[in-house]
Amino acid sequence: MNINSNTVVSITYELHTTTPEGQQVFVEKANEEQPLVFLYGVGMMLPKFEEHLAGLKAGDEYSFELSPADGYGELDATAHVDLPIDMFKEAGELPNVGDVIPLQDNQGNQFRAGVTGVHEEHISVDLNHPMAGKNLIFAGKILSVREATADELSHGHAHGADGHSGH
Repeated sequence: MNINSNTVVSITYELHTTTPEGQQVFVEKANEEQPLVFLYGVGMMLPKFEEHLAGLKAGDEYSFELSPADGYGELDATAHVDLPIDMFKEAGELPNVGDVIPLQDNQGNQFRAGVTGVHEEHISVDLNHPMAGKNLIFAGKILSVREATADELSHGHAHGADGHSGH
């Protein structure tokens, strides 16, 4: 079976980015014991990522690179904000520079921000996605492709490689 809309895909991958000098840097991977399993075509994955996998089948290997525009966007120099330190004192512990902290916007959307500064009155955070501005280099193998179940289609996500969520 080939990858197309309403199929559940199980893959391995290695993700690398490149430094400004052109060196590849390892980011993360999914192996055969812990594959990435997702419902294809419902917007869970980057659109260009899915486009590169379209039509592949179990056993196929793939390798491609996404530009920042096709990945997580260019870095937005204005996506920095200072948050009142009181927000963090209530939680009991101040974050450190380099920490990634969970935040929520006024619409209830959750996202993560990187701490860039800890000051007396505020905490400075970078709201850019950690992979913004980076080329994403993917390589891996298609482990399995199957039809999504009715439950998966109604829920909008995969329930594991075999169709069972385990809960």
